[in-house]
Amino acid sequence: MAYFLQQIANAVPVAALYAALAFGYAIAFAVTRRADLTYGALFAFAGQMFVLFADVGWNRLWLVLPASLGLGAAAALTFGLGAGLVAGRYVMRPLAFSSANAVVVASLGTLLVLMETARLASDTRSLWMPPFLNSVIVFWPDPQFPVTLTVIQLLNTALMAALVAGGHFLLTHSFIGRYWRAVSEDREAAALCGVDPATVYIVAYGTASLVAAFCGILAASYYGNMDFGTGLTFGVKVLFIAAIGGQTAPLLAALGAAGVGLLETLWSAYGPILWRDFAIFGFLVIVLVVTRREKVIP
Repeated sequence: MAYFLQQIANAVPVAALYAALAFGYAIAFAVTRRADLTYGALFAFAGQMFVLFADVGWNRLWLVLPASLGLGAAAALTFGLGAGLVAGRYVMRPLAFSSANAVVVASLGTLLVLMETARLASDTRSLWMPPFLNSVIVFWPDPQFPVTLTVIQLLNTALMAALVAGGHFLLTHSFIGRYWRAVSEDREAAALCGVDPATVYIVAYGTASLVAAFCGILAASYYGNMDFGTGLTFGVKVLFIAAIGGQTAPLLAALGAAGVGLLETLWSAYGPILWRDFAIFGFLVIVLVVTRREKVIP
């Protein structure tokens, strides 16, 4: 029983990460209805910039650890948001309302550019951060198998949950959210009412990029590293996990993604780890096929 409770506890940070990523992805997807691999690349790129600039602050500028982490976080947010706005404005927006295949190809190219940029900036080195905020908090003081989480896991979970809750509140209770909903439901009708769909798209893409960068920072601070191939892995994974709850409904996408995070953790605990991704992706494909509905995509 204690082992099962520990796996549930381990699933909480993973579920929160997947939920926040799916929430951000759904914000951009809702206004284009086009699959985009760039989002996962922005997540990994921001994490790599965080680790890289934290390393620069620690080893070259001789900053204390909090200042090094602050430098890394500022650089990650700046480069992540900047890369997302450039990709959204000059690559994705001209293609977003045309062929879906063109968007997939362009997003794959953008993903490769971001991966190679991070690799060259790091001189093809895999940098690791020192562990911090790793004090253990005991939830079940079983002498044989205590159920625990670390401070960084709880902090990341709280921040990602706050991100989803705050983002949902803004989308449902602000004029920006009204503009976003209008364009996501019918961009031509929104344009007739005086809303500029192109501007809304750029703002949505920038917001999604900021969410991806924020998640990249938190993930890298917990795992201590962000691999060069993470962008492709998460680019594909986010497409699937966001679709479970609904790619055009950010909150539902976040809830569906949280469920996938729980399943993934339980499979890692009780199933063969080698087949984890195959099993999870297979399950997602089956669910999407069974629940598929024919819709006209403008």
